[in-house]
Amino acid sequence: MTLSAYIVGYFLDLWLGDPPHWPHPVRWMGNAISGMQRLIRRCCPGESMLYAGGGILWLTVVGGTWLIADLVLRLLSFNPWLQWLAEVWLTYTLLATRCLRDAAMAVYHALRADTLEESRRQLSYIVGRDTQHLSRPQIMRAVVETVAENSVDGVIAPLFWLFIGGVPLAMAYKAVNTLDSMVGYRTPKYRAIGYVSAKLDDLANWLPARLGWIALALSAGALRLDGRRAWKSPNCAWSEATVAGALGVRLGGPNRYFNEWVEKPWIGEETREIDLEDITAAIRLMYLASAITLVLLCLLRIVAVHYLQLNL
Repeated sequence: MTLSAYIVGYFLDLWLGDPPHWPHPVRWMGNAISGMQRLIRRCCPGESMLYAGGGILWLTVVGGTWLIADLVLRLLSFNPWLQWLAEVWLTYTLLATRCLRDAAMAVYHALRADTLEESRRQLSYIVGRDTQHLSRPQIMRAVVETVAENSVDGVIAPLFWLFIGGVPLAMAYKAVNTLDSMVGYRTPKYRAIGYVSAKLDDLANWLPARLGWIALALSAGALRLDGRRAWKSPNCAWSEATVAGALGVRLGGPNRYFNEWVEKPWIGEETREIDLEDITAAIRLMYLASAITLVLLCLLRIVAVHYLQLNL
């Protein structure tokens, strides 16, 4: 029943997305992180103490998330159908395919209507960088980059950890990723308190990033994009580099975060200027890559279960 819960949750996400007024564990995680961050900053006045405080923040949020998810499923184990429904709902909340598509298309439609201010406003909901002064090409680049990055962070990595360790481990990963998105910046404000969160997010994404590279590169070939460039092994930012190669555009580069200028490397080789339709192409890549990942993980799980049954 667990495998069916994962599949139903996946398709429920494609259908419903994340309605803004529905209860959602990631919003609860965000509230917990904000409250704990304020408390830790009061208790750890110096930068050196904030490094330790960031470690406590990570352990509390990630450990607490795993324990709560595990406890909920154990409490519902008296009724297999209730437990299955809980797994479906939690799996659905773990994934962000439809949500990413809707957010990216909101920027796409604003750009198509040539309303730059509205484009910047819509973009501000899905990126950490400052958007007030971004040009039209910079906005398009930011959307494509966000869809590419979150193809792993919001879809492929949660699926990977879901199939590796079930809903509690996948929820713990979501806490790791949420911490990184809230405090994992290199700006003076977050450099110390977010150090542990940023490093452990990189570690948690090490295998999923490489799985995402394979799924996105296969998707690029299937969609008749530049599959050869997509397969080119990147030095950093695996999903962004794969999408940049598939589209023949350049992503990344320096940007302003929380009024601080942050130097970041450029990703990909620019064979042409970025175009509005690159946003829809990135979305198609994400959708197909997520489907490939789901099928691959389901097959691996079925093979593993049969292997264990034969050897017990």
